[in-house]
Amino acid sequence: MLIREIRMEDAENLLLLIKEVESTSAFMLMEPGEREMTLEQQQKRIEIIDKQKNSTVFVAEENGKLIGYLFVIGGNVKRTKHSAYLVIGILQDYRGKGVGTKLFNHATNWASKHNISRLELTVVTENESGVALYKKSGFDIEGTKRNSLMINNRAYDEYYMSKLL
Repeated sequence: MLIREIRMEDAENLLLLIKEVESTSAFMLMEPGEREMTLEQQQKRIEIIDKQKNSTVFVAEENGKLIGYLFVIGGNVKRTKHSAYLVIGILQDYRGKGVGTKLFNHATNWASKHNISRLELTVVTENESGVALYKKSGFDIEGTKRNSLMINNRAYDEYYMSKLL
């Protein structure tokens, strides 16, 4: 498995990967079919991220196929430039096999070299495997965002989690 930063030629495969992850994950922000991003919009998104010194996207690749991603979105004002928000997604068949750990390791190393001293994310409290991965990767729970998401007409809480570098 190869972990690397995104390239423009990955735009279409990344878009397909994100949509597949969203269709097979119970706790992603967007529901299956809700994302309406075009290839051109995805390319523009990659272009914008590429220009920011405190943002990037890592992808996990196996045998030429993208199997996971980790967005690192840095703050865009002086007071938050030291901080980055993370969004991860892994294909269902590859979950629990070390892909997430490797993505987080790369992101942590990258962040340390790019003047980022805080990584943060949110996770549905009932997403036990996600919470376990984040704790294993050095994240701590900072608080609970109550009734944060409505999934199938039921309110779910999210944890705010962070890792200080």
